[in-house]
Amino acid sequence: MRSVIDIVDLSVEEIEALCKKAIDISENPEKYSEACKGKKLATLFYEPSTRTRLSFTAAMMELGGNVLGFAGASNSSAAKGESFADTAKTVSCYADIIAMRTTQEGAALVASRAGAIPVINAGDGRHCHPTQTMADLLTIYKEKGGFDNLTVGFCGDLKLGRTVHSLLAALSRYKNIKVVLISPKELKLPDYVKEDILEPNHMEYVETTSLEEAMPSLDVLYMTRIQRERFDDLAEYERLKDNYILTVDKLAAAKKDMIIMHPLPRVNEISVKVDDDPRACYFKQCLNGKYMRMALILMLLDIAKKNPVKEDVFAGKGYIHSEHKCNNPKCVSAGEQELEPLYKKIDDEGHMRCVYCDIGEPSK
Repeated sequence: MRSVIDIVDLSVEEIEALCKKAIDISENPEKYSEACKGKKLATLFYEPSTRTRLSFTAAMMELGGNVLGFAGASNSSAAKGESFADTAKTVSCYADIIAMRTTQEGAALVASRAGAIPVINAGDGRHCHPTQTMADLLTIYKEKGGFDNLTVGFCGDLKLGRTVHSLLAALSRYKNIKVVLISPKELKLPDYVKEDILEPNHMEYVETTSLEEAMPSLDVLYMTRIQRERFDDLAEYERLKDNYILTVDKLAAAKKDMIIMHPLPRVNEISVKVDDDPRACYFKQCLNGKYMRMALILMLLDIAKKNPVKEDVFAGKGYIHSEHKCNNPKCVSAGEQELEPLYKKIDDEGHMRCVYCDIGEPSK
């Protein structure tokens, strides 16, 4: 049995197979209309969501399955103090697969280790959002014919945007990917993402504050909103929120076959007039996300049927136990009952990073 917590949990070959399966589902929906008959998906959404929650619901329903769950932590036993591990164990008694979204980074990993059914991470704070990345990948696959030899621009909130970090991790495994990072200095890509993803994979990248200067070179433009919910200082959010707005005029310098992507929701960073441009693909992403989630649900349920024994994702990794808590206050280890801090070495100098959130370090 397997879960998907991070996009790199899926091999390049599996992503290719999922893209092909998703396309087949879109072209032959009747063939899959009872593929999950008698199966139940539990949607455990502690954080607000429209697209992701409804996409998972539609995906399971179109596969002939049923959906149960909650939307909002206040509508669950989390309001009473229940741990993520206990929730996963309980829900394993009622469902066949879980889709989970939280504000706590690493919560889906904890749930996958505690529960008895596959868990799909539907977004955990700033950490990962693998199924959004799957939607992004299918969009690129269909619109550009593959993933190699592309120049991809990421614009907006590159510091706190989990979709950006996940897509960079996915693209790092393909050939000749060039990355242009467009943001104000306050929201630039964190050093740990460069150190973990870009530099080890020898990805060519440049950083700039000018969308206009970057535009002519791009094959893909990935716009993001400045995320109010990720800011502790609302004054900082107000100062930065309108830094980049994509307009029809700015697109004049773009390639005719460039594609415009956005994980949504949009606030004002893309003018609604851009929606009519044939290069705008962000609503196609929504539809592609449903098909990729259908393909992923089918894959994980099939694996669980063939091999119900849970895969130990920590086995052989050499992780280090410590008495020092993770210094990331949004890490699941900060509040989860009796969850022992666990770290991985990231260099030869002894620096460590939290296994659960992939952000924090041992507190001193």
